[in-house]
Amino acid sequence: MRRGQDRLYPLRVTIRACINKPMTITLRILAAFGLAIPLCSVAAEGPNIVFIYADDLGFAGLSATGATDIKTPHIDSLAANGVRFTDSYVTGCVCSPSRAGLLTGRYQQRFGFDANAEGRERPGEHPHALDIKQTTIAQRLKQHGYVTGLIGKWHQGVGKGYLPNDRGFDEFYGLLPHGIGARGPNGEHVPIYRNRQQVEVPADHNVAWGQEAEAFIERHKSEPFFLYLAFTAVHAPHGAPQKYLDKFASVSDPRKLRYLAMLACLDDAIGGLLSKLRERGLEDKTLIFFASDNGGPANSPTSNGPFSGGKWSLWEGGIRSPIFIQWKGHIPPGQTIKQMTTQLDWLPTAMAAAGIETKSDWQLDGTNLLPWLEGKTTAEAHDALFWRFGIQYAVRQGDWKLLKPSIDDQPRLFNLAVDPGEKHDLAAKEPAKAKELQKLWDAWDAKNEPPRWIDERWNGLEQKAQSEKRAAKKAAKAKM
Repeated sequence: MRRGQDRLYPLRVTIRACINKPMTITLRILAAFGLAIPLCSVAAEGPNIVFIYADDLGFAGLSATGATDIKTPHIDSLAANGVRFTDSYVTGCVCSPSRAGLLTGRYQQRFGFDANAEGRERPGEHPHALDIKQTTIAQRLKQHGYVTGLIGKWHQGVGKGYLPNDRGFDEFYGLLPHGIGARGPNGEHVPIYRNRQQVEVPADHNVAWGQEAEAFIERHKSEPFFLYLAFTAVHAPHGAPQKYLDKFASVSDPRKLRYLAMLACLDDAIGGLLSKLRERGLEDKTLIFFASDNGGPANSPTSNGPFSGGKWSLWEGGIRSPIFIQWKGHIPPGQTIKQMTTQLDWLPTAMAAAGIETKSDWQLDGTNLLPWLEGKTTAEAHDALFWRFGIQYAVRQGDWKLLKPSIDDQPRLFNLAVDPGEKHDLAAKEPAKAKELQKLWDAWDAKNEPPRWIDERWNGLEQKAQSEKRAAKKAAKAKM
């Protein structure tokens, strides 16, 4: 019986919330009335759910998506044993906004989350954090009997009420802001926390994230769990334990060597998680999602494949993400799906797999992908997808994409079916199509909040200021 059909499910969840604590008044009252429910029936009956997020990994950075300088067998296995999406996207081209969309199942622009959750807050400005009114997937699953854990990178705010343990996560081990390198004046590293307590910084972050993930599975192997495993690989500064550096000793470029070593470490950490699931007989009971939070930076050793641009831009290279989904025994393996998808689809898909009804007042923007994963439909999952990054914006409908890439540019039009690298602007040749997509984007954005805070570097304003400064300097020199 699925959860949504179980009349006693709310009572089961209530009891489950008590069984890991000392005897409570609630249980004493229930016991006094002779009400006994076997503990094994208290647990939710849906699959375990794992979200795996890589950091700054380009679309073609894996051997499954075209990389030739490294093999990533463990990550590739998620596609081989499940589904690989070719036209797959994230909703943000930098870390924080993308994660806000992932956690809520809503376009982050709905609540003005356009820029990274960092920088000094100006007087009267909203907190640089995930809007407190938004409900996370951890909160939703926790209400239905799941144990919830976050390991790795949070980057959704550091103030009171905005921490992982405040947003539905029972367990947290990781870092709160961005970055994994030294940040303080004396070379201090970004602090690491276990729940709300600062703990020792590990020798290697990604090794630690993998070990903690395995430990989380071991602790909760007998109950349904949701694990958000947010790696810091392959975000700079690149590095890995010596055995991985030795593996790529023949690579002459030291920067690329460190990047490949870090990616190999990431792949092994994910391999450890998959091995733990197999060891505990949980592989067929676990729905796994994988993606990168955004494209690779333009100057990174990772590859965005044939796509233009990278992180910090809404060109395809900044928002295309390698999305794989595995649920052994439930999803036919080895599928490649070309319909557009986004990480917004993960929340409704996970809910459907768990038998949890999604409500209209949640105002989700994603689609339940189970019919596509199970081969029951080949229709389009989305009529259109939208992006906004300060003054940059984009919309894709079918093969057509309208993109305003910077503050000084007019919107450009591309046909991605014949021009995936976005080299040929068709706006002048196809003005009606450009106008149609602009109208579509305008209608979508009218339902959003303006950006709650702005980082000028990410919104094109700093580049404009630099251009004006150079022009003024040139003009002044010409007058001399």
